[in-house]
Amino acid sequence: MPAQHMDLRDRESQQRLTESLRALRAELDVREHFPEDVLREAAAAVADSTLPELDLRDLPLVTIDPPGSTDLDQAVHLARRAVPGDPEHAPSGYEVWYAIADVPLFVRPSGAIDTEARLRGQTLYAPDGRVSLHPETISEDAASLLPGQDRPAFVWHFRLDASAGVESVTVRRAVVRSRRQLTYGQVQADLDAGTAGEELLLLREIGLLRIRLELDRGGASLNLPRQEITHDGEAYGILTEPALPCEDWNAQISLMTGMAAARMMLDGGVGILRTLPVPDEGALGKFRRQAEALEHPWPEDLSYGAFLRSLDVTDAPQLALMHAAASLFRGAGYTAFDGETPELVVQSAIAAPYAHTTAPLRRLVDRFVLVICASLCAGEEVPDWARTALPQLNSLMSASNQLASRLDSGAMDAVQAALLSNRVGEAFSAVVLQGPPPGGEAAPGGRPPASPASSGSPPRRWRPRATANSPQVSASR
Repeated sequence: MPAQHMDLRDRESQQRLTESLRALRAELDVREHFPEDVLREAAAAVADSTLPELDLRDLPLVTIDPPGSTDLDQAVHLARRAVPGDPEHAPSGYEVWYAIADVPLFVRPSGAIDTEARLRGQTLYAPDGRVSLHPETISEDAASLLPGQDRPAFVWHFRLDASAGVESVTVRRAVVRSRRQLTYGQVQADLDAGTAGEELLLLREIGLLRIRLELDRGGASLNLPRQEITHDGEAYGILTEPALPCEDWNAQISLMTGMAAARMMLDGGVGILRTLPVPDEGALGKFRRQAEALEHPWPEDLSYGAFLRSLDVTDAPQLALMHAAASLFRGAGYTAFDGETPELVVQSAIAAPYAHTTAPLRRLVDRFVLVICASLCAGEEVPDWARTALPQLNSLMSASNQLASRLDSGAMDAVQAALLSNRVGEAFSAVVLQGPPPGGEAAPGGRPPASPASSGSPPRRWRPRATANSPQVSASR
C-alpha cells in the first residue's frame, strides 16, 4: 500500500528531528571528517600496498551481511572433512576458512591513520549517516572483501570434529577473492525454500552444532529483535524485526574465531581479551523474580543460555524479560597482558576466553589482535608497535563505546519523540519490570539498560535497542 503523505505537523517534526540529530553529533563532538593528512596517507597506502605471497584465491569464499553493506570484514568457506582412505568418503567433521580484512596492511604504526583511528575507536552508526573508523578508500574499497576483487586478508583455517569442536586452527596472511556478496535475507530465504547449496546448508549445520556447544559450556546469547531507524527519503521511521536464524549461525563462526584468538594469545603470553565478570547472586536472583512476575519462570534445571533461547521475543512480556537479562551482561571490558596471565580471562556470557578479532574495518582493537595472533601462529616475535599499544587499548575502546552508546540512546530518544509528537493522549500497552526508586522518577521512555557488545560481531548498520513498551510506528504510516 502506498505510504500516505505526511501532514504539516509531521513535516515540522521531521525538520526538528533532522536538526536535533545534527545537534546531537555536535554535542558529542563526533569526528565526522578526516583530516587531510589522514586522507593523503590513506591514498598513498592503497597505491603502495603489496598483496601477500600466499595465494588462496581458489577458496570459494562468500560474504554475508545486511543489504547495502560496503565495509565487508569477513568472508567464509565451509566444507566437510572425509576419513582418509575411505572410498565412500564418510564425513568425519568440517573445515572452515574465515578470511578477515587485512587492515594493518594499510595502517602505518603511529602514522596519521593510526592516530586518527585511536581517537575514533570504532565506526559509529547513526540514523543520519555512518561515521567510519577508517577513510572510505580503505574501509569500503581497498581493504573491504568485495566480490570479484583480489584482497589481502588474515585467513583462519579451522579443522572441526563431527560435533563442530575445534581440533586445530591456524591463521596466515594471504590474498583472497570473494565469490559472492550475500545478505542474511537471501541466505535465510534459500534455506527455507530448500534451494540453498551445500555451503549454506553447512552454515546451518555447523551453526546449530556450535550453539549446542555454547549451551553445553554454559554460554548465553541475547537474541533481541533487530531495531533500526530508517529513512525513506522524506521521513524517519523505526523498523523492528526479529533476527533471522542464519544471523545466529553466522555469528557462531565469528565467536569461534574470537575464542581461538583468545586461546592463541593466552598460550603465547601476550594479547588483549574481551572479558566479562560472572553475574553475582543478587543479579541472578532479581532476574529470577522478574521471570516469575512475568509468568515465565526460569526452571532450576535449565541453564541460563537455554532459558534465554526458549523466550519468544514476539511476546511482549518475554521480550521485556529478554531485555531484563541485559543486566546480567554488565561489566564488559578489555584486559591486556604481556607476560603474566591476568586474573580475569573469561567472557562469562560466552563462558570461555574471547577476543575481538573479526571486525578490523569497524573496531580498533581487532587490528592489533590479528597481528598478534598471526605472529604467534608463525612462531615470530609480536611487533613492538602492537605490544606497546596494548595498555592503551582498554581506555581507548571504553571511551569509544561510551560515545557510541550516547549516540545510540540520544538518536533513539530523538526519533521516538518525533514519531510520537502527534500522538499525545493515546494509550499504549506496556510491560513494567521495575518502578522508580522511592522519591525518584523512571528513566525517560522507561527503557531497560542497553545490552553490552558482548558477542564478536559489531552492528553492520545502526541498530538501537528494541523495547517492549515502544509502539511500532512509522512517520510515513
